[in-house]
Amino acid sequence: MSHAMPAKATIRDLRNRFPSVRKLVETEGEVIVTEKGEPKYRLTLFTAVRKRKATSVDYWARLAAYMPEPLTAEQAAALRDEARGER
Repeated sequence: MSHAMPAKATIRDLRNRFPSVRKLVETEGEVIVTEKGEPKYRLTLFTAVRKRKATSVDYWARLAAYMPEPLTAEQAAALRDEARGER
């Protein structure tokens, strides 16, 4: 499995021949920019992050998921009496 080498351009190419470098990025997907013969930068196509559709949160349903069955009157009275302690 061989990978194609990315296209290369120099800093000077960016300054003087940007339209051709831009076309390289668009066709190749990636261009390595060299400075004094050494690879320094990578130009890639920008892909915008799609914004997620804002959805409202149903807090009541979320709360009900944690406590699906409400306390009975007896359970609530026992809990209240336990919390009050000896008074």
